[in-house]
Amino acid sequence: MKILAWHVHASWMTSFVQGDHDYLVPVLPDRGPDGRGRALTYEWPSAVREVRPAELADEDIDVVVLQRLSELQLFQRWSGRALGRHGVPAVYVEHNTPRGDVDEWIHPLAARADIPIVHVTQFNAMAWDNGLAPTVVIEHGVPDYGYQYTGRLDSLAVAVNEPVRRWRVAGLDLVQRISQYVPVGVYGMGADQLAGRFGPGLAATDDLSQKELHARTANHLAYLHSCRWTSLGLSLVEAMTLGCPVLVIASTAAPESVPAQAGVVSSDPDVLARTALRWQSDRAEARDVGLAARLHALDHFGLPRFLDEWNRILKEVCR
Repeated sequence: MKILAWHVHASWMTSFVQGDHDYLVPVLPDRGPDGRGRALTYEWPSAVREVRPAELADEDIDVVVLQRLSELQLFQRWSGRALGRHGVPAVYVEHNTPRGDVDEWIHPLAARADIPIVHVTQFNAMAWDNGLAPTVVIEHGVPDYGYQYTGRLDSLAVAVNEPVRRWRVAGLDLVQRISQYVPVGVYGMGADQLAGRFGPGLAATDDLSQKELHARTANHLAYLHSCRWTSLGLSLVEAMTLGCPVLVIASTAAPESVPAQAGVVSSDPDVLARTALRWQSDRAEARDVGLAARLHALDHFGLPRFLDEWNRILKEVCR
């Protein structure tokens, strides 16, 4: 089938476009948020084709995969067609946890029964008030990037985009606390803005290609997932696939996604720091934990399962 989807989250999209379909991604001259086009630092198959807004009206689209509320209006304005029961079939991928007071966690599409909401974690599906909208959970899936772990560095790896803007949500204050005991390398867009905010225990590297990020991550002692309030980060799943042992703040979907043999999950940053110090002196334990993390990731977050589940929901929506 022919699927239209905006390039919003590159890591998630990299997995999604591995299916046996044709994928259209809107592109604008400035490659801004509403038209990023094909990813420039990720490897996408040739089945992903860029499409300009003016071309959408002539495209025979089978289904639209929405990821932001604004895309409903964008599609109608650009294509002249509606979405849902009286237009082109659509699903809405909810990548995020709700914001605000718990009584206000009503999903923006809760009043629509014609556009299913696909949550990426069971936690998200539970936390949101989905109202009338049909809901389904399709957990993350990632390709097998191969076992790459070396752990030759004594530091931890953190991957987060815009860490200054997302300071508390992404748990950068917790990273700062842990970096007083164990060095930390932070990777992601805008990581260079951390300069001066940390002591000597932090190194920051701005945007890298996915391949280079994986190679850098695998050289660290362990991967640190510091997010307080967010969906399960794909960078965590990818690190596990690489064979990295993981240290994880116990929040949202993390506790049920990382088994005990794959790393340490705790709401106490000091527990994570002490574990990292132990792994520094016991590399064999760190390597064994990383191997268990990889086996779990391949079994639970494998790409075939992810694509099969997406095929089912897309076929149901198109029927």
